[in-house]
Amino acid sequence: MNTVQAKRVLETALICSQHALQVRDLRTLFDDGVAAETIKHLLHELQLEWTQRGVELVQVASGWRFQSRPEMREFLDRLNPEKPPRYTRATMETLAIIAYRQPVTRGDMEDIRGVTINAMIIKQLEDRGWVEVIGHRETAGRPALFATTRQFLDDLGIASLDRLPLQSKDGAAAEMLEPLRQLAVIDAADAHPLTSTDPTDSISLAEPHHE
Repeated sequence: MNTVQAKRVLETALICSQHALQVRDLRTLFDDGVAAETIKHLLHELQLEWTQRGVELVQVASGWRFQSRPEMREFLDRLNPEKPPRYTRATMETLAIIAYRQPVTRGDMEDIRGVTINAMIIKQLEDRGWVEVIGHRETAGRPALFATTRQFLDDLGIASLDRLPLQSKDGAAAEMLEPLRQLAVIDAADAHPLTSTDPTDSISLAEPHHE
C-alpha cells in the first residue's frame, strides 16, 4: 500500500468514527503492518491537506478526530438552534481552579475563591465529565483530590494540560477563568467555545460539532 492509499484509509476511518481514535487503533487498519511513527507522519500530512477546509483534523486527549472549525459555528448552529447549557461564573471559576491547580481539594478551591463552594457546583462538573476524584489527601478527614478528565481536554480540543494557556501561580480565580475562555474560543477548534453575554452572570458552553 502506498502513501496515498494509506492516507485515504486513515481519512475514511477518522471521518466515519464517532469517537477520537488513538494511533494504536489506527494501526489495526493495516494489521499493525504500519509503524506508529509512520501513522503519525501521515496524520500530520492529512492535517495540512485539510488546512483550507471547514473541517480540520486535530489531536485531543482521546486521540485524533475531525471536527468543524470555529468560524463555521454560526452556520452549523442554524441546524441545531437549541441553546447550549449555561454555567454560572462560580462554576467556571471552580473549573479553572481545578484545571490550573490540580490536584486540589474543595478546601483549596475555597481558599483561592475566598468563598464557600456549593457542593452542587462540584457535582455539576463531575456530571459533565470534566472533573473527577483521583485520590485523597493524607490529612485530617482525608479530603478528596479533584482533577480534570480526558473528557475535559477533548471538549477543549487539546491533547494535554500542557496546552492550557500559561497562568501565573499567583493568579486569582477570576483571572484564571479568562485564559480558559480564550483557549476555548481560539484553540479549541469548535470544541466547547466559551462565550458570555454578561461576564458577571453565566457562561454559555456550546456543544462541539464532530464529524
